[in-house]
Amino acid sequence: MVDIAPFDSAVDAVAQAKAIVRELKKYDESLYEKPRWVVLNKLDMVPPEERADRVADFVKRFKWKGPLFQISALTREGCENLNRAIYDHVAGSKNAPPIEADPRFIDDLNGADLG
Repeated sequence: MVDIAPFDSAVDAVAQAKAIVRELKKYDESLYEKPRWVVLNKLDMVPPEERADRVADFVKRFKWKGPLFQISALTREGCENLNRAIYDHVAGSKNAPPIEADPRFIDDLNGADLG
C-alpha cells in the first residue's frame, strides 16, 4: 500500500515503493518472490481531475504491470473492489497445494492456540 498523496510533498511515492521492494529482496527472498499487488491509497486527497495522470505517472515510473487498486481508506472509495479481489484470490488459493511452514515460525506455531 502506497500513499498516492503523501502529506509531505517532498516524499516520492514511487521512491517509497521501490525502497519497500528492495528491502523485501534484501531481507526475505521468499517474500520478495511472492505475487504482489499495488494499492494506491489516499485517493480522496487527489483532486478528481488529477487522479488519472497521477496514477499513470506512478505506474510508468514504478514500471508496474501487475494488479493495481486505487482506494481511499477514509471514504472507502475503491475498497469494495479491493475486498472482492482479495476474496477471489484467497478462494482461488484454497485449491493450491499446501505451503510448507516457514521454519523461522515453527516454534511460534507449536505454542499457539489456533483453535
